[in-house]
Amino acid sequence: MTEPRVPRLSVDIISDVMCPWCIIGWLKFEQVMAHFAGRLDFRVQWHPFELNPDMPREGEDAASHVMRKYGISAEQSRANSGRMAAIAEELGFTFNRGPGFRMRNSFDAHRLLSWAGALEEPEQQSATGVQTALKLGLFRAHFTDNRDVGDHAVLADVAASVGLDGARAAAILANGEFGEMVRTEEAYWADQNITGVPAFILGGRMLIPGAQDPEAFIRVIENKVLAAAG
Repeated sequence: MTEPRVPRLSVDIISDVMCPWCIIGWLKFEQVMAHFAGRLDFRVQWHPFELNPDMPREGEDAASHVMRKYGISAEQSRANSGRMAAIAEELGFTFNRGPGFRMRNSFDAHRLLSWAGALEEPEQQSATGVQTALKLGLFRAHFTDNRDVGDHAVLADVAASVGLDGARAAAILANGEFGEMVRTEEAYWADQNITGVPAFILGGRMLIPGAQDPEAFIRVIENKVLAAAG
């Protein structure tokens, strides 16, 4: 007897490696996928968004950047960082934002992510696909290991660590490949009024903004995806 086919759900995630709420949002969404295990086949694809497209190559001290950008005090910045770190820790992810922690230019990281996404056929785009693995590797490199994910050698090393061709990654970074694709995608999402990240788009039409708790996703999926599927 043939088992019934599990419905598929596309999940487009607009995100930046520099965004702490993006990794928190993903870790919460992993709980959503676990909740629907065996009931839905999630197809995950990551898309570029630069929080700081004008960030210089050398980056900027993270604390100074946050205080300047959001107009908050050093005390407020520390409190916000502590709150995010505590949430991430509960979800199994470590933020090591010490005194030397810097915001980085993420454009080249997005180029590699676009390459990784292009390697996958639609059937392969999943929570365990190579693009997702690279995205998570970049989050860890930046937030946990305090590595410069704007540096080409670091980026190629992270790519190799998740099973991608490190030499090919280095060549892409050197010759500017996938840059136009990143710019085109960024413009597209801007036209769709995506002004902050993370942003999750379910089934190509249902937008859930921010690092929402799992219950928010579960309600939408139960009421608008599974109910429609019968």
